[in-house]
Amino acid sequence: MVEPVGNHYVVARPVYSENLFNEEHEKLHRYHKNFWDHLKIYFRCSAQRVKKIALGLFPIISWLPAYRFREWILSDIVSGINTGLVAVLQGLAFALLVNVPPSYGLYAAFFPNLVYFIFGTSRHISVGPFPVLSLMVGGAVTRLVPDDSAGNGTSTNISAINEERVMVAASVTFLSGVFQLLLGILQFGFIVIYLSQSLISGFTTAAAIHVLVSQLKFMLQLPVPGFNKPFGIVYSVFSQITKTNIADLVTSLVVLLIVFVVKEVNDRYKAKLPTPIPIELLMTVLAALISYFVNFEEKFNVAVVGKLEEGFQAPVAPDVGVFQKCIGDSISIAIVGFAVAFSVAKVYSIKHDYPVDSNQELIAFGLGNIVGGSFKGFASSTALSRSGVQESTGGKTQIAGIISAVIVLIVILAIGFLLAPLQKSVLASLALGNLKGMLMQFKEVGILWRKDKYDCVIWVVTFLAAIFLGLDIGLATAVAFQLLTVVIRSQFPSCTVLANVGRSNIYRNRKDYSDIYEPEGVKIFRCSSPIFFANIEFFREKLITAVGFSPLRVLRKRNKALRKIKKMLKKGELQVTPKGLICMANHTHESDEELDNNRIEELDQPTNMTDLPIQINWGADLPPGITVPRVDIHSIVLDFSSVSFLDSSAMRVLQKTLKEFVRINIDIYIAGAHEGFLDKLERCAFFDEEIKPSMFFLTIHDAVLHILLKKDIASSPKLKPAEEKGSSNDYIIIPSNGLRSRECTVRLPSPVAAPQL
Repeated sequence: MVEPVGNHYVVARPVYSENLFNEEHEKLHRYHKNFWDHLKIYFRCSAQRVKKIALGLFPIISWLPAYRFREWILSDIVSGINTGLVAVLQGLAFALLVNVPPSYGLYAAFFPNLVYFIFGTSRHISVGPFPVLSLMVGGAVTRLVPDDSAGNGTSTNISAINEERVMVAASVTFLSGVFQLLLGILQFGFIVIYLSQSLISGFTTAAAIHVLVSQLKFMLQLPVPGFNKPFGIVYSVFSQITKTNIADLVTSLVVLLIVFVVKEVNDRYKAKLPTPIPIELLMTVLAALISYFVNFEEKFNVAVVGKLEEGFQAPVAPDVGVFQKCIGDSISIAIVGFAVAFSVAKVYSIKHDYPVDSNQELIAFGLGNIVGGSFKGFASSTALSRSGVQESTGGKTQIAGIISAVIVLIVILAIGFLLAPLQKSVLASLALGNLKGMLMQFKEVGILWRKDKYDCVIWVVTFLAAIFLGLDIGLATAVAFQLLTVVIRSQFPSCTVLANVGRSNIYRNRKDYSDIYEPEGVKIFRCSSPIFFANIEFFREKLITAVGFSPLRVLRKRNKALRKIKKMLKKGELQVTPKGLICMANHTHESDEELDNNRIEELDQPTNMTDLPIQINWGADLPPGITVPRVDIHSIVLDFSSVSFLDSSAMRVLQKTLKEFVRINIDIYIAGAHEGFLDKLERCAFFDEEIKPSMFFLTIHDAVLHILLKKDIASSPKLKPAEEKGSSNDYIIIPSNGLRSRECTVRLPSPVAAPQL
């Protein structure tokens, strides 16, 4: 019972070992489900389960009937219109990253939106083209259908090449959708946890660099082939820099400058503006009008969007041959697209307090990419800027997403021809204008270095891998390196020696406090990590360092000393007296090899003194010529409160290590082990005559008090005996308010007086 008194508390209870606690408090034996039990539950059929599956697979069934029409419809309409206009422009711009005609970007902005409306669980993200995914698809497209295959550059050849590229992009998208759908069905939504925020940040920053350099050829209007590695395209750009179209360059710089300035205004005055200034829309309309009336295409030979195909093309089957060549690309696209989209969805779900289902999100994006790829679109996810527009302009549900899809539909069916005179350099500039947020992530490097150096290294390695190796191989490398850092961190855990702080039941690292108490002959060792096959040797080395000696070396030295003493007794060189062993003759030196006598394995066994006429005190003076390392401790307490699991390989090494200490007469205690730890050890036959379950205690303090009682050090001059007022093994902890010294009184049965810490 704990009785609060002011700012301190009083606890009175027995000193508990795990066995004593379980004897006094009945422990319930619970049945733990096995694999077949979970399988039966998963495939069990009932009306309630069918309803749950239907609501999970079609989230629209749950939120659409609860839609607050009068309160939300106006906000969703306004948000949908704004988001739709941005989606049109981004669809056209990001199609350039895929190296396909701009009109196919509109398909990527339309079909996935319809699918997500039915199957998605987020209410605020805008589904459609994303620059990183577009660039990854573009890398596969340019690898399989390079620019130089255009031959003499006739319109017929260019049209054929464009059609081939569209099929490659659609096939890669279809296959990535299949991967996402399978992962969702198999409940693999948890894979997003392996992509840390620092990894995603470094990857998207590198992707922004890829986007930046990939748009140079459109801004300068140069016949440069596409590359998945930015330095290749940079070299090609600078090798042909003299062919730059000045009109496109000037247009790009002007558009970039205006977009950056207006976006800065939007960020600085977003609290005062009712809605962000739609600068992309304004620049598109203005640039298209100027290009049309000035006739830029004929006068300055600039590259324009050209005639957009009206209506939809019939769905096509993907190219199986592309599947075989782009499996790696498709997996990377599937994982990155889901990771980015789910990260954004999670942010808005926390902000607006509603759940998102990672597995259902995989299914939604998988189906969206399958449908989009079938209609010659390319991979979709969510763009941060577009989702920001949908949420900041008042979007409440995916009704806004449907309205944005309607805006895209209108452009596809009716007014797409108005964008024909628009320069491609303008689209490239608008795409770069949306990269500001990604490029500003460079500032995170310094912040991460101060917060967590491992995260900073992950960011840098991810960025460099994606830059030099390409986005697909770079992502795989970054994930592998991140998992390696986890292994390294767990392989070299933090191990510390603890001490009592403030004479209470609190134990902390002895290096961090001055007011500490360390019981004489007791070492308290903490490992702050799971113990498994990769770090058990490190744990063993740290434990040996903490106690100051190797138990195996001490054991072998003692066994060798015993052999030597027995041999000397047999020869009469030693004589047993009431005062101990007395050397009767000059000792002749014998080598260790002679003492081993081909029985080295016996040196690791417990010391056996049964055939000696006297018990040897290893801490006292030994006969001349016999030296054994001194051992100044009698007990070791292992704090396992942070050890979440112990595998079988580590268990064997731990058992061997503990036996080595026990065999040199050092008591081992394990404190704070979690529930089930003891049961697992029993199942694995961890205990025997030397290692017993009685070594387990609830807390470090229980173990320390048990040691003090067992070793009867109450008479130590460093400790004052407490006044005997009870007859049980209870202890009372009375932490003070800091104005007087803290006390820890241990009441022990008569006639043993207990220490006062």
